[in-house]
Amino acid sequence: MADDVCAVAELLEVLLGRGQEAVPSGPVSPSQLRALLVLERRDGANLRALSDALRSRSSSVSRLCDRLEAMGLVRREPSPTSRREVEIRLSHRGRAVLRELREARAREVATVLGRMEPSAVRALAEGLVAFREAALDDVGGGHASGGRPGTHGHPVADSA
Repeated sequence: MADDVCAVAELLEVLLGRGQEAVPSGPVSPSQLRALLVLERRDGANLRALSDALRSRSSSVSRLCDRLEAMGLVRREPSPTSRREVEIRLSHRGRAVLRELREARAREVATVLGRMEPSAVRALAEGLVAFREAALDDVGGGHASGGRPGTHGHPVADSA
């Protein structure tokens, strides 16, 4: 069963990658996308918190933020609680890129779902909900009480 799930995940990566490439505002790299997704859930995170969430070195994440800021996807603001810290926030453009990306990915997935029998789509949806619930603790999402807007409280995994 695990092999079957991994095979489906690989196909999903292809579909989601096609959606990512179709974003009108231009594609972002997988590491940039992960950072945007984390910042969407942790608006105003400092560099240390973002580094921890991405499981990467602060120096690498700082350079990543430099690139994201140059692209207009994030903005840095002084922390209201500490003069030494900077908060990193998604810009309006960053939010728009995520919205466009999700819409393009959804179109790719909807095409495949449209070729399936309605009963198979329902069974898939039920199975995916159960899988998400079982996996939430493993990816640091806790239970389905948090998450990005528009997901009905379901966190987004930090993956491209």
